[in-house]
Amino acid sequence: MKKIRIGSRESRLAVIQSEMVMEYLKEKFPEGDISILTMKTTGDKILDRTLDKIGGKGLFVKELDMALMEKRSDISVHSLKDMPMEVPRELPVLAYSKREDPRDVLVLPKGKTEIDFSKPIGCSSLRRILQLQSLYPQAKFESIRGNVQTRLRKLDEGLYSATILAAAGLKRLGLEERISRYFSVEEMLPAAGQGILAVQGRAGEDYSWLSDYQDEDAKDAALAERGFVKRLDGGCTSPVAAYARIQGEKLILTGLYYSESKKIYRKKTVTGDRKLASEIGIKLADDLKKETEGCVIGE
Repeated sequence: MKKIRIGSRESRLAVIQSEMVMEYLKEKFPEGDISILTMKTTGDKILDRTLDKIGGKGLFVKELDMALMEKRSDISVHSLKDMPMEVPRELPVLAYSKREDPRDVLVLPKGKTEIDFSKPIGCSSLRRILQLQSLYPQAKFESIRGNVQTRLRKLDEGLYSATILAAAGLKRLGLEERISRYFSVEEMLPAAGQGILAVQGRAGEDYSWLSDYQDEDAKDAALAERGFVKRLDGGCTSPVAAYARIQGEKLILTGLYYSESKKIYRKKTVTGDRKLASEIGIKLADDLKKETEGCVIGE
């Protein structure tokens, strides 16, 4: 491999994540010409509306997918949680990174130690809002969009009492000191794939040079979590969530399903053989939906 071009969103976090993959490649190919091609995606440009109103997570990958198809880039690096559940057959995920901290965290304005509930919590994720309502029943919520730095700026300007972000992103940005509280995965089930990077490429090409990058635990967790969410047709428009842990040959998957008609949600945990990761996710989705939709409100 003489030349490798990595497609990336242009946000600072996206570039840092692409640089992590670039460092791996530079170690493997010290003589190679490895570069990052950045671009602003449609999802990065439209900040005045929530994702479910403008087309979903696909707006964060459309331009990167086009660059791959046109061979302007050789691979793309994504936060797996931001990838649509439907991945084009011609642009498969080639490898999954080792998982960073999967938890969500509470971030307060600089100098504050408690949430001021007279102001809204800045949050656009239905998944997060649903679970936060159980933790902070007195809280109000208002949509907040933009990259991490933009959200922190809006928070520090006093527009919000707090915001919720992924621990992985803050840690990769070197902003761990901004974290006021970690939510356990039991308190706040994370988005499918949270903390995992996905490397995407073109079908039919030789990407054996990425084989050592793959983390098998992250791959199996990702397949189970995304299998669960995909089965429920979930994403940014549905407050579903999934988190898998790997213990030896076992996979332990927890899923959250929300019933729109009954305005209730349930969580359930199952254990199975990690070799059947996707199937475990699909079966849990089917079981949880049946149990939730079939129950009586107040059960």
